[in-house]
Amino acid sequence: MTAHQQTGRGGIDPRALTRLTDEIESDIEAGAYDGVNLVLARHGEIVLRETLGSAERATGRPSRPDDVYRVLSLTKAFTNAMVYRALGEGRLALSTRVVDLIPEFVGTDPFRALRKDRINVAHLLTHRSGMPPTPNPGVGPDEFGDLGRVIEALSGVDVLFEPGTNLNYSPAINHALLGEMVRRAYGAESFSGLARELILDPLGMSDTAFGLPEAAAERAVPLKAYLPEGGFLAPSDIECLNDHITADAEMPWVGAVSTADDVFTFAEMIRRRGAHDGRQLIAPAVLEQATTPQTGAMPNDLYADIARARGWETPAGNFGLGFSLSGQGTAPNFFGPFTSPRTHGNYGAGSSLFWVDPERDLTLVFLSAGVMEESANVARFQKISTMAVAAAL
Repeated sequence: MTAHQQTGRGGIDPRALTRLTDEIESDIEAGAYDGVNLVLARHGEIVLRETLGSAERATGRPSRPDDVYRVLSLTKAFTNAMVYRALGEGRLALSTRVVDLIPEFVGTDPFRALRKDRINVAHLLTHRSGMPPTPNPGVGPDEFGDLGRVIEALSGVDVLFEPGTNLNYSPAINHALLGEMVRRAYGAESFSGLARELILDPLGMSDTAFGLPEAAAERAVPLKAYLPEGGFLAPSDIECLNDHITADAEMPWVGAVSTADDVFTFAEMIRRRGAHDGRQLIAPAVLEQATTPQTGAMPNDLYADIARARGWETPAGNFGLGFSLSGQGTAPNFFGPFTSPRTHGNYGAGSSLFWVDPERDLTLVFLSAGVMEESANVARFQKISTMAVAAAL
């Protein structure tokens, strides 16, 4: 099933848009993934909106424009935005240590607490905390949704590296800590309620939530992982979230649900330097730093391993403050080598992505059904991102 819309052709090559759509349809037909909702915009005007394939291959349920996706680590973008607000309002600083707000994080054994008292907001946002790069934040999946229990468990997790010296993408721990830090900084009763107050309600993101509301359950796209055995993640690591992202679950790292239109609204706020509907939600000065490279030539250990396995050139980590950046060079990455170097965005394991290319004033949102193996996902998004940016004249 295809819902196809092309508008606002100024500055866009329509033949490139057709090639992009045809390539996605070919990928779906080949079984690389099941379906997709895509939005591409130039200067804030939508030039391509596509709804393709299936939301669930097993039942043949077609994709719909209002499908609600479990966006996995794209969740971190919403948590980051809450941190940006706290930074601009003086409630947090990049130098604020975890233990300044979560004193129990240091643990009870001083010999095991080495380095934990030095981890700060900057380390967490740039994935340089030195904490273990595990998808399990100190507890098993059945307790993921209890943020208080997660924080309690993290008091007993040791640091692996001196904070600031190693870049290793943190699937869970860093943003669990950031979520609790921002909650305590505002004195909020709940993280999910604070997210709605600071970001979701001001943006009118009514189909986005931390946890899957019961009212959205019928529109939810189930997570189905097409992963090989023996990889970094097993299919069960992903598919268990169908059961654990419940209405009351608070997972600042992986537990948000959203639609393509809502993610586009969020990305457009970022493109407009923090402004939405006449209101400045995030300070432009904060976003300027957040979209500036902060990690130098340090590789991202997780994606360096993926590149080596594929025989690819090892990419630099290319992190700003929470945002992944395109950077320079020819090494494969999610945004491709032809977006401008400060193109910034976030992504979720094997499935979801958004980016903003500030030089071309281009915004892409891509939410897909069917979770791909991560190196195949990098290759997929490198291709899609390159074809999308190739449409800009």
